[in-house]
Amino acid sequence: MLKNFYKQNKHFYWSAFALAGPIVISQLGQTLVHTADTVVVGKFAGTIPLAAVSLVHSVFIVVMVIGLGVSYGLTPLIAQANGKADRAGCAKLLSNSLWLNIVTAIALFCLVNFGSMYAIQHLDQDPRVVETAKPYLLILMLSILPLMIFNTFKQFAEGLGFTKQAMNITIWGNVLNIILAIVFVKGMFGLEPMGIVGVGYATLIDRILMMLAMSAYVLRSRLFKVYTIHFQLKHVQLDKVKRIFKIGAPVAMQYVFEVGAFAAASVIAGKIGAVEQASHQVAITLAAMTYMMASGIASAATIKTGHNYGKMNMLRVQKFASVSYHLVLIFMVICALIFALFNQYLPMMISDDQSVIRISAQLLIIAGLFQLFDGTQVVGLGILRGIGDVNIPTLITFIAYWIIGIPTAYLFGLHLNLGIKGVWYGLTLGLLTSSILLFLRYRFMMKKRSVTVANTVATIELDR
Repeated sequence: MLKNFYKQNKHFYWSAFALAGPIVISQLGQTLVHTADTVVVGKFAGTIPLAAVSLVHSVFIVVMVIGLGVSYGLTPLIAQANGKADRAGCAKLLSNSLWLNIVTAIALFCLVNFGSMYAIQHLDQDPRVVETAKPYLLILMLSILPLMIFNTFKQFAEGLGFTKQAMNITIWGNVLNIILAIVFVKGMFGLEPMGIVGVGYATLIDRILMMLAMSAYVLRSRLFKVYTIHFQLKHVQLDKVKRIFKIGAPVAMQYVFEVGAFAAASVIAGKIGAVEQASHQVAITLAAMTYMMASGIASAATIKTGHNYGKMNMLRVQKFASVSYHLVLIFMVICALIFALFNQYLPMMISDDQSVIRISAQLLIIAGLFQLFDGTQVVGLGILRGIGDVNIPTLITFIAYWIIGIPTAYLFGLHLNLGIKGVWYGLTLGLLTSSILLFLRYRFMMKKRSVTVANTVATIELDR
């Protein structure tokens, strides 16, 4: 039965996989920048700087996903416009998205510079960790502008189905980031050792170069000539900005609610102790790598469903939605098995502190369980985004993480004395809730949209 089902739908699996592969690697690269920073600091700087990295990343990741969420509003609109063969519309969306993302980056920098810097001093954290963290956070925030510009052109290219170049730029950018981080932290080639600040400078340089490479690729490549011929940076159209923001803002909030929950978990871990906070950072760094890969599958789902929704072909929308759920389940089961089988060894890649390794190994067993929920919920968000449904999914993520997940984590971790494992039990419950509710929302929206376009799609044949 399964074999026959695969034969009937093989084209959809391979089409989705071919699109998702480069996006997965590119999305993973976003996380690997911070993973590399964590590894370099954990290996060469010690436990207090590692805890400082955890604190900074808990703040910066929230800011970063707000920016990335706003920029992701471009992708489904590009996919839908391209499905209608509206090339001039694609170019206008690109120029307006670029301005929106630049303004967003500046606003986020100001928010952190005047808000988060003050806030981290009043979170009941180890004073040594706070003092180590502040200069690193400032340098990371300088990198938000080039990151947002890079992501503008990346989302444009991916919305059109061109995914490999962003993947290649991300891979080489990460190689450069790791090399520079080691050189700066250790003080090689005559440089003074910079400690944790060195990884910040490495990330900043990396993101500037990635921005230049991605923008040059889109604006100069012949592949995009039919689109960029209509590109005019000076023309700002508020209706286009509003369309992008109308999708991007809820997407940003979806990311904020989830990533913010993990950031809040880091703060709760800091209340338990510096070793627990460092252990949380090690485990969440490894879990974030698999999440970002699942996020790549979700982005492919957004593109495929958005493109076919633009054509009003609901049969193909449903096909690609189902295929995306299947792919992410297979992928996350594999990741869960790796976490369970190698939980004693994976933390050693990041830290040499035996206490941190021991606690991290315990957390990875829990992480192996919530991999499944994390993967299915992010794909659910991607599918719904592709068909333009973003507001109710945003409410779902808020309820799942901030009404259920974080209060449970706080209760289990601090009041029921389950420690850092209790915090992770709460996070798992939040992910489970999100996964179930988003799947139910997807089923409801498929029935609703199919009825709405029934007369239109009746004449459209399934394009094999």
